[in-house]
Amino acid sequence: MANLKCASQQLFSRPNDERFESLEALISHCSRVKDESNIHWRLPTEITPCPVGLDLGLQIGGNGVHTFNDWSFGQTCSIAEVHKETVNRLGTDTASRVLRETLPIGGKPLQLLTQGDVLRSIHGAAYTRLFDVDLLEVVRNEADGFHAPPQGFNGATGFYAGQQDMFAFLIDDSAWVEIGGEQFAPGFFVWNSEVGRRTLGIETFWFQHICANHIVWDAIEIVRFSRKHTAKVGDALDDVQAIIARLIRTRNQRKDAFAKSIEKAMETSLGSTAEEATKALSGHGLSAGLVKSAIESIVTNGGKFSVFHAVDAMTRLTGRLTNAGDRIEQDARIGTLLSLAV
Repeated sequence: MANLKCASQQLFSRPNDERFESLEALISHCSRVKDESNIHWRLPTEITPCPVGLDLGLQIGGNGVHTFNDWSFGQTCSIAEVHKETVNRLGTDTASRVLRETLPIGGKPLQLLTQGDVLRSIHGAAYTRLFDVDLLEVVRNEADGFHAPPQGFNGATGFYAGQQDMFAFLIDDSAWVEIGGEQFAPGFFVWNSEVGRRTLGIETFWFQHICANHIVWDAIEIVRFSRKHTAKVGDALDDVQAIIARLIRTRNQRKDAFAKSIEKAMETSLGSTAEEATKALSGHGLSAGLVKSAIESIVTNGGKFSVFHAVDAMTRLTGRLTNAGDRIEQDARIGTLLSLAV
């Protein structure tokens, strides 16, 4: 089993204005960004660095002057093969002249992504863009039953988008199932960048616990897929769709199997008396005190001496334990009792 820290890293790195309360809010934001963005193809000779007041910008052909953000400025310096830190130390007149003299001159066009009067990114012809909203639409359409994780530290939601990339974290905590005698639920991460900051990707998994730092604990069956933003990156949407569909198919199959096992557990008797039930529960690594308390709870509530009622009573009792380690250990042992159902 593995502990996944991707969502936790997002939690601690994202400012408040890059957090969104729901998948729908994130989709709405990304849709607006796409609508407000424009892609320009220009030859290097049509791109001219120039001062914009105290800032630095680019004259993009006949489309006006656009200022840099931190990401597009770094990209431009990289294309010009000059150190970003060096250019940052120069005045705007000198910096614009340096970039004019170092940006390549050739016959291959560059693609520039703008939003309003800001240059979001600059790439060569090999880069193929996929907008965040196009990926998130696939998630919304396919991920039936999945939703935000429990709210994390500092109000973290699991849904993020900023100038450079997007990240979303979804789970289905209504789908707890038993795998190898332990309880797991499905979840996944999905990410993308419209400006070349990172790949497009998805990671699915089954987990046991998510803490307030959004670390995913004890994950199994981890499936990771990513695609660079090159030709036919749009085909990756079909792959993402198939991966989510596979996770949902597995979830549904396991939920059905788990429901059947619970039904059997409700039908399987441990005995007709408290003494017989107590004897049947011995030898499974459970403390005598826990077994006694569970039997007393069943009698008090008028329940049956079935495997299900014993498991339910014990789980309620261990829920009162203050030590998480003791609680997890006891719950794992209790889970093995379902094997008594025949």
